[in-house]
Amino acid sequence: MMGPDALENLHEIPLPEPVSYAPETIGWYLLAALLGALALWAAARWFRSWRVNRYRRAALRELAAMERAGEFAELPVLLKRTALSFAPREQVAGLSGERWLEFLDRRRGTDAFARGPGRLLPRLAYGVEPLSAAETRVLAGAVRDWIRGHDARL
Repeated sequence: MMGPDALENLHEIPLPEPVSYAPETIGWYLLAALLGALALWAAARWFRSWRVNRYRRAALRELAAMERAGEFAELPVLLKRTALSFAPREQVAGLSGERWLEFLDRRRGTDAFARGPGRLLPRLAYGVEPLSAAETRVLAGAVRDWIRGHDARL
């Protein structure tokens, strides 16, 4: 029955204990440790790859500067320096002509230098006859693709 003192007889409803978000079994802790170790391994691998490919980034920046300036005379030198960044000097320094183009193709897994636009490289390197603007753009594209995708494993 409701009366004037009915409010005094009300009691607080007891709330249940809050639910813990901590895992209750050791398996979750093991999974968290495994995921943490995996994340550390992936970060270390990414950092190593980033550090090892520093020469690629530098070569691509230099190529971009050549393209902005419209000066491609140093393109063969850039390509040789890039190859010397990962391959032993004995294997790369003495290469020229067809052997150099074959080396570049083997490292990329294509025939872009022996049979493609890379065939223009000796003309640019030795200055036999000047390249047109279109030929230079195509050659710069082949060099960019090679720098980005060559296989540096020996």
